[in-house]
Amino acid sequence: MTILVIAEHDNHTLKGATLNTVGAAAKIGGEVHVLVAGSGCAGVVSQAAAIAGVAKVLHAEALHYEAQTAENIADLVVAIAEGYSHILAAATPAGKNLCPRVSAMLDVAQISEISAVDSADTFQRPIYAGNAIATVQSCDSVKVITVRTTMFEPAGLGGSAVVEAVAERDDLGMTRLVVRELTKSERPELGAASIIVSGGRGLGSGESYREMLEPLADKLGAALGASRAAVDAGFVPNDYQVGQTGKVVAPQVYFAIGISGAIQHLAGMKDSKVIVAINKDPEAPIFQVADYGLVGDLFAVVPELLRAL
Repeated sequence: MTILVIAEHDNHTLKGATLNTVGAAAKIGGEVHVLVAGSGCAGVVSQAAAIAGVAKVLHAEALHYEAQTAENIADLVVAIAEGYSHILAAATPAGKNLCPRVSAMLDVAQISEISAVDSADTFQRPIYAGNAIATVQSCDSVKVITVRTTMFEPAGLGGSAVVEAVAERDDLGMTRLVVRELTKSERPELGAASIIVSGGRGLGSGESYREMLEPLADKLGAALGASRAAVDAGFVPNDYQVGQTGKVVAPQVYFAIGISGAIQHLAGMKDSKVIVAINKDPEAPIFQVADYGLVGDLFAVVPELLRAL
C-alpha cells in the first residue's frame, strides 16, 4: 500500500497543511510519497524530503506548473496514479479544486474532508455543518481524499526521503493565471495561528472592528478572523471568514467577539482547544460551545481586556 500526498506550496515554501496531510497518511499506513510540482521549487523539494515518514519525493519541474493550475496538476497526478492506493490533498481551496478533477478522471468517488481514519478503506467525515459524523467505506482501487487538516497532527521533521524526477506533461492551456494578489500582514496566517481573535456583526462597522479587535490581536500575537455576517457587511475582506464557507480553524485559543454562533460559523471553529465568547445576548448559541463566556457589551469589555493585558 503506497500513498501519494500532493504538496501545497508557493514554489518557495511548503505549506503547513501538507504536514498535516502527511500526518493523516501516516494514520492510514503504508509507504508515503509526496508530489511537488512547480517551477523553481527545489527548495520545496528539500523541505518535503525532510518530512518524517516520507519515503520518496516526486519532483515535477516545468514552467507551466508555476501557477499550479488544477487542470495541469490533475493531468500529472492521473499520469502517475498507477500503483498508488490513496491520493491525498489538504482540504484547502487548492485541494478542493484539484481532487474532484483527479477522482473524475480516475472514475472513482472522492472522499471529502476526512476527520479521522478508521482503517485503510474506512474514514470519518463531518456532515450537516459538523453536527453529525459519517463513516464512509470505499471499495475503489484508488481512494482520492481531501483531509481536514485541523483534525490531524502535523508530521515532524528529520526525514531523508529519496528524490525522484517525474517527467512533465504537456501544458493543457485550459487556464492561465492573470494576477495573484497577496495579503501582506505581520500577523500570523489565519489557518495556522495558535490564537485567533474573531469579530461578528455585533461590532457594527468595519471601523469598530479595527478599533476594537486589531489592538487586541496585536497584544496577543493573534490572527484576525470574522463571521460571514461581518464579511458580508463589508467590515473585513473575504479571507478573514471562518466557518463552513470560509476557513476551518482549530487554534489553541479562539476569541469570538460579537459573534452569535450560527451553525455555519461553529462548523469552522468548534474544534478550537479553548473558546472564549463575548456577547451581550445570554442566549447566543456561541455560549453552548464556549469554554469561557462573558455576557456583556463588547464595547466596554474589550477595552477593559486591553487594559488588563
